[in-house]
Amino acid sequence: MATAQAPETHPGELNDVPGWFWPLDQLLFTWFLERQTARGLRGDLLELGAYLGKSAILLGHHRRPGERFTVCDLFGSEAPDQANRAESEQSYASLTRQAFERNYLSFHDTLPEIVHAPTSVITEKVEPGTCRFVHVDASHLYEHVRGDIAAARELLLPEGIVVLDDFRSEHTPGVSVAAWEAVLNHGLRPVCLSSQKLYGTWGDPGPVQEELLAALRRRGDCSVSVQEAARHRLVRARAKGMQPPPFPRSRHYAAPAPAPRPVPPARPAGTARARRLAVDLLPPLVTRAVRRHRAGRVHRTPGARTAS
Repeated sequence: MATAQAPETHPGELNDVPGWFWPLDQLLFTWFLERQTARGLRGDLLELGAYLGKSAILLGHHRRPGERFTVCDLFGSEAPDQANRAESEQSYASLTRQAFERNYLSFHDTLPEIVHAPTSVITEKVEPGTCRFVHVDASHLYEHVRGDIAAARELLLPEGIVVLDDFRSEHTPGVSVAAWEAVLNHGLRPVCLSSQKLYGTWGDPGPVQEELLAALRRRGDCSVSVQEAARHRLVRARAKGMQPPPFPRSRHYAAPAPAPRPVPPARPAGTARARRLAVDLLPPLVTRAVRRHRAGRVHRTPGARTAS
């Protein structure tokens, strides 16, 4: 569950930014993006739906020189239709563009390219076939998610990765229907599933799946299984006490103050004086006891018995 963020609060670490971006998905985002860099795949980054910027901050960290990073969100503005308006008012009434920008600029020097509009306009703002990674986390309504997935397909490179959030949450059935419709009818190939997100491609998922399986099986904080469904190979990953991957702290980070040294409990009054008296009296007492013992040994006749 996301934590609330006080107004004008600057996050010190990524975990200080509210949002439903769990450690396993932070790990998977990092793994896919670093793999693309290692393979020399260049392309732009796109996020549809940003909330307060938690996943956008991580994505922006992987933008390389010459690449664009675009974020599209309503940021609390009036939604284009009544259904979307009701969802926005219920779930994101406190969302503001200022909060997103404040959080993002705590970690980065410049903002991404922001499209302050419904996600239906994104194909007018981003060129087709230019993106290597698209995160879809905007509306949960079927009609809108279906359009967002179609936009992702148009904008992605052949080897690009799309991530669909909330594809199996109980309160987002519209996302589930749109996601599996894309898999069954529109060529989307699942790469892996986390507890909240579906990672897929319209390219060949085989090579990336094998590399991902090898990487996850080496970890002790993640369980992995492979299943088949409708002739699709599904890699399922589940965190087991996983911590978020390392991420640079923000410019506002302040190290926690050191814990105060424990204060020893107060001694009862008179304790020190009683200890000094005991030390002073101990030698004379021991000396007298030794003398009595020796005197008894000298005057005692060996083998003598008391008369009956």
